[in-house]
Amino acid sequence: MSENLKRTPLFDSYKAYGGKTIDFGGWELPVQFSSIKEEHEAVRTKAGLFDVSHMGEIIVRGEDSLEYLQKLLTNDVSKLQNGQAQYNAMCYEDGGTVDDLLVYKIDQGDYLLVVNASNIEKDFDWMIKYIIGDTTVHNVSDSYGQLALQGPLAETVLQRLTTEDLNEIGFFKFKTDVKVGNYEVLVSRTGYTGEDGFEIYGNPASIIALWDLILDEGKADGVVPCGLGARDTLRFEACLALYGQELSKDISPLEAGIGFAVKLKKEDDFIGQKALVQQKEAGIPRKLVGLEMIDKGIPRHGYKVYKDDQQIGEVTTGTQSPTLKKNIGLGLIDSKFIELGTEVEVEIRGKRLKAVTVSTPFYKRQK
Repeated sequence: MSENLKRTPLFDSYKAYGGKTIDFGGWELPVQFSSIKEEHEAVRTKAGLFDVSHMGEIIVRGEDSLEYLQKLLTNDVSKLQNGQAQYNAMCYEDGGTVDDLLVYKIDQGDYLLVVNASNIEKDFDWMIKYIIGDTTVHNVSDSYGQLALQGPLAETVLQRLTTEDLNEIGFFKFKTDVKVGNYEVLVSRTGYTGEDGFEIYGNPASIIALWDLILDEGKADGVVPCGLGARDTLRFEACLALYGQELSKDISPLEAGIGFAVKLKKEDDFIGQKALVQQKEAGIPRKLVGLEMIDKGIPRHGYKVYKDDQQIGEVTTGTQSPTLKKNIGLGLIDSKFIELGTEVEVEIRGKRLKAVTVSTPFYKRQK
């Protein structure tokens, strides 16, 4: 591995659990500990623990912070109560996506933004550029580590390590200063796997200790350490967007199917709003759709999608689904061809293979 790669505080812990690392957007991170399929299965049926300390944390504070975030973000931040989280996008003037992120409202005039690892510097520079009035923006990524405990047994296992009633932390809600073991952390009921679970934020030393503590506590329940491989197959089955694939500077939130996080009618104008309104009024030219292979082949990122010899789009993510045992993909394709049941072709290794458009998400957990 190149010496220039960044590492999370947990890097030295990977070895003890057999972690195999790869270069992921400039970070040396574990792709797997046992196998991607085993880890995927553990999260769907029991629980898995992920190191997501590479994610970026940015604190926004001040009397004008709400007005500032309303201008910067596509969702309606004014709707947030203290202790609530919200999924959001940040756009360029032309409607392309700077990043997708989570906003945590800690208190009046006090917000924590969690951004994608590969976009930390870019996002921070963009945010500084548009700062207004009494607002401060601090990149505090180096002061945080983050764990994600995900799966049907996540609450059961974590509950044994804290006196806080985790049942009271509802979906997309969080609590600060929660004592897990002997460590005070922020516990959020959020995740990127399509399962119930928690994301835990704390200082690097706490996160290093909690990694071992949680794995130890959950061992008898089948909780395993998980890498980026399973994180990707899990989020893909649940159709959760990945920046750089489903979203980019050339793909708008409306095209990517996260229109639920874009409030075109909110009172405060946001950057990119005009372009997105025009896009919606003119008819969104391309949309994300599920693809299931009919012929034998796996659709991968960047593969071209055809209809009657005309290229109509490309695959953003694809794999053999560990849960469904089918070869499936997400394709960003011309809106004229997104009707469910439309037969298309995916070019795989120089051959055009048959696929059909299907509904998404591919996987939805039973409540």
